[in-house]
Amino acid sequence: MDYQKYLDKIIDIIDKNAMNVVSALLILIIGLWLAKKVVKITKKLMEKRGVDETLQKFLEDLLSWALKILVFITAISQVGVETTSFIAILGAAGLAVGLALQGSLANFAGGALIMIFKPFKVDDVIEAQGQIGVVKEIQIFVTKLNSPQNRLIILPNGALSNGNIINYTEEGQLRVDLTFGVGYDEDIKQTKEVLMQVLLNNPNVLKDPAPTINVSELADSSVNFAVRPWATSENYWKVYHSVLEEGKLALDKAGIEIPYPHQVEIKK
Repeated sequence: MDYQKYLDKIIDIIDKNAMNVVSALLILIIGLWLAKKVVKITKKLMEKRGVDETLQKFLEDLLSWALKILVFITAISQVGVETTSFIAILGAAGLAVGLALQGSLANFAGGALIMIFKPFKVDDVIEAQGQIGVVKEIQIFVTKLNSPQNRLIILPNGALSNGNIINYTEEGQLRVDLTFGVGYDEDIKQTKEVLMQVLLNNPNVLKDPAPTINVSELADSSVNFAVRPWATSENYWKVYHSVLEEGKLALDKAGIEIPYPHQVEIKK
């Protein structure tokens, strides 16, 4: 057996591909080093722009894997390996995963938009998707709210980012809309003075913007007053309930009648 012949053939193959192998190794080493640097720079940019930590971590991992795959494909193509089929397989696998996780990807995209544009933040009171509550946690796929009844509400970010969102906390002040009705025989000026005194004496009602009281409706059996005090978002319900109670007591004390339905029974 001519061992020398086979040895010469192996040496010849190594000699022909040595430069390609070295080039591939250099591409792999330098490429992975550059990928690490790019991820680090991207992380600093996201931190500087205040991107949410959860989104930061996800985007870092996504970018890192994408760059590593790119470096690996470039390296193996350098030694003569056909990469067209490999890329096609990756593309097909990506498409299949995308179709299977269509809903999850929509929620991810919604979560990314929420974290970038920040229509609300943790501890804000919001109303969305027919639900209202305090934002407890913003995750990449879902947002968790705590309802007034202390129930946990989990909203998918895809639907949340595409729907209407009312943020009750963002502006810092909320107008409390109340209605008081009094009888047609009562004095309008006196009624407004009594109710205004209730608002001015309430420690949780803001002085600026100033509260207002106006006749809003001449109803079937009452003259209705639109009572509009302002409160901070955390004191909204305190003002709502206290003004209702104190307003009723003040009107009773002033002898101003609040009409209510009467039933007349006729006997034959």
